[in-house]
Amino acid sequence: MAEKTHPAAGLDTPLAARARFWPRLTPNPDAFGKATEGFARFMGTPTFLLYMSVFCLFWLAWNTWGPQDLRFDDAAIGFTALTLMLSLQASYAAPLLLLAQNRQADRDKVSVTEDRNRAERNLHDTEYLTRELAALRIALRDVATRDYVRSELRSALEDLLESNDGEEIRLRGKSPKKKKVADATTQLPRVERASAPAEADPDAGSGRGRGRTGG
Repeated sequence: MAEKTHPAAGLDTPLAARARFWPRLTPNPDAFGKATEGFARFMGTPTFLLYMSVFCLFWLAWNTWGPQDLRFDDAAIGFTALTLMLSLQASYAAPLLLLAQNRQADRDKVSVTEDRNRAERNLHDTEYLTRELAALRIALRDVATRDYVRSELRSALEDLLESNDGEEIRLRGKSPKKKKVADATTQLPRVERASAPAEADPDAGSGRGRGRTGG
């Protein structure tokens, strides 16, 4: 009958967890952390110091001047019960304060990480805007600006005014000659028409004169 052989477990094979005699307590870390932080904050307030001072004074006064039969902490042995109670409170307060500090340190790490990420995003955005502004400035070098357009329009207006003034001067210089020629052309036919009958029939006038004289 063949025996069953189990393969040898290597280093990459995890071992089986051993059974625990006591169950593992796994409280809610958030709820426990909030409770410890609340207690730690309360211990750091003047209210806790006042309550603690009043409690200790009452303890000492009762066990010193109170009825002998009702005293529970003898002053002769140095208030042992009060000392033990304060030691127990301090022993629990120290881990609670450390737990609250650890939670605060974790929150600080998260906030620092978020601040770093935000700073990196702001840096990337700033670099992007810087590159865009540089590209826009380079592109605007070939674009006509307002001052350039104004100067060009002003120079064009001056050239236009100079050309109009030269044309007016040229027209004014030519207009008197044209007027004189036109006057001469209009006056010459009138002179010819007035002098033509007298030159064409010179004897008619003399015959009329003679007839008048003869008559």
